[in-house]
Amino acid sequence: MTDIDIRSTRLRITEIFPSIQGESTRVGLPTVFVRLTGCPLRCVWCDTAYAFQGGETMTIEAVLAEVARHGLRHVCVTGGEPLAQRDCVALVGALCDAGHAVSVETSGALDIAPLDPRASRIMDLKAPGSGEASRNRWENIELLTAHDEVKIVLAGADDYAWACAQITRHDLARRCPVLLSPVHGSLDPAQLAEWIVRDRLPVRFQLQLHKVLWKDARGR
Repeated sequence: MTDIDIRSTRLRITEIFPSIQGESTRVGLPTVFVRLTGCPLRCVWCDTAYAFQGGETMTIEAVLAEVARHGLRHVCVTGGEPLAQRDCVALVGALCDAGHAVSVETSGALDIAPLDPRASRIMDLKAPGSGEASRNRWENIELLTAHDEVKIVLAGADDYAWACAQITRHDLARRCPVLLSPVHGSLDPAQLAEWIVRDRLPVRFQLQLHKVLWKDARGR
């Protein structure tokens, strides 16, 4: 249970909307997305730069009410980088308290330890092609459980080789599901799929389903 005042604790929110989950092992599930504003990273392939600034200040109580209005069990807290806002941890706890199945999409650059253990942490590892590989917080790997997931977005063959090395070095597939995604326009999805099969890599290939369905439409 959370011990914060949800009526006074505030966060900066870019958008809240219902859609189909396009990534992770929850792909295809109707989900409410809570997109927090702000991110300390600048990945070259980022597709949510509009969430870097702006947004609306909302209490946790107001966020819970808006999420409840959509009538869906699954909730994804995302960004930007949601953990860049200190009270994201309180929001995630409150969503869990409300009975939601919560996932948190995080860059992997910030400490995931404070997050409520009832929530699933969908944690990126930033490959060199992102321009932000130096920001990976490697200590997070020891915190991962089977309830969490690691996502690595790949821009080409060098990123793929890097990902294979990390999967082996950190025994990632034993810790939790590992998901590999191609950067749209940089790496042919079929090529990535062929590499994974060729190397018998213990991972899940994924495309961003929401981009297949709605291209780059915001709020979908």
